[in-house]
Amino acid sequence: MALRMITEKAMGIVSKHYQRAVAAQLSQTGMRYEDIINEDEKEVAEALTLADPDTVLGRSRRLKRAIDLNFKRKNFVDYAPDVEQDTFQFEVYEDVKKIKARDQEYAFLNAHNK
Repeated sequence: MALRMITEKAMGIVSKHYQRAVAAQLSQTGMRYEDIINEDEKEVAEALTLADPDTVLGRSRRLKRAIDLNFKRKNFVDYAPDVEQDTFQFEVYEDVKKIKARDQEYAFLNAHNK
């Protein structure tokens, strides 16, 4: 019990530092954390097909902008210094979690077929 509390506390501290480091890198290109999720995974691909077209369009535009800024070796802040970035705004990831839960439930319910 005490060991678990210590490890959770340590992981919480380390995860905050990691989150700040990732946010700093993503803000340089104007991306969100959700944009770097691998879209080749089955659940993510399904969530993107079910997502609002504006969400998918915004994601693809942010990715293209990040590629362009990386090629030019520029930062997003150079072009839009006054923009408020929501680096950890999640629009698709909640659907990904629901799809994973659905698939796990389906696999559990069909476990007798093996």
